[in-house]
Amino acid sequence: MIRMEKPRILIVDDEQDLCQLMKTTLNKEGFSEIETAGTLEEGWNTFQTFEPNLAILDVMLPDGEGFDLCRQIREVSRIPILFLSAKSDEVDKILGLAIGGDDYITKPFSPKEMAYRVKAQLRRAGVYTLDAAIEKVPAQGKTVGPFDINADETEVKKDNHVLELTAKEVGLMATFMRNPNQIISKETLFRNVWGEEFYGADNTLMVHIRRLREKVEDNPSKPSYIQTVKGLGYRFAATKAQAPV
Repeated sequence: MIRMEKPRILIVDDEQDLCQLMKTTLNKEGFSEIETAGTLEEGWNTFQTFEPNLAILDVMLPDGEGFDLCRQIREVSRIPILFLSAKSDEVDKILGLAIGGDDYITKPFSPKEMAYRVKAQLRRAGVYTLDAAIEKVPAQGKTVGPFDINADETEVKKDNHVLELTAKEVGLMATFMRNPNQIISKETLFRNVWGEEFYGADNTLMVHIRRLREKVEDNPSKPSYIQTVKGLGYRFAATKAQAPV
């Protein structure tokens, strides 16, 4: 079961239907403490009384810009801030990140992706953890699609043929196979396999994932099993039929 510390989320957007959609999506993901606002002024007032752990700010508001609200928040808080905008210009994205934003989502967007981006930012802030949802017990000879892993997690087969994997690659496959079809963050993979905190070790993990794909995928340049979920981590598809992300 996912452990959460009841993180509080503030959504500031003048599109009421979109606010409700985001709120409903986040509710389904287990977030119950959510407040919404439709203007910069209302957003700032709600921020002060609600004291959220994360804020989602629309860039274009009736009485100003989300950038302005971000600057106000940054004077008193370091909570994660995600921007929403119909603008996809690189300049706007750079500005949003430069003034203290943590992520930038361009409309229209997938509500599910938005929820996972919220989770990722809350994890980094130490307010939310997905670790408890990731199985760490031995796979006990688990079979996922064409892959089999033995009980002591030292050997992986594909279509009954033993794969020549390094210890780290077996560790990655073991984590993936215990949690098929789940998005697993880079932080969790690194901690599970390397036994260390991530600290931005993107290159190390990416190199191992690339080498692993070369051994398990039919076409490593278009992976069907080890799928990248941009900005969130990786997902191991239980069947090849699932489209890569």
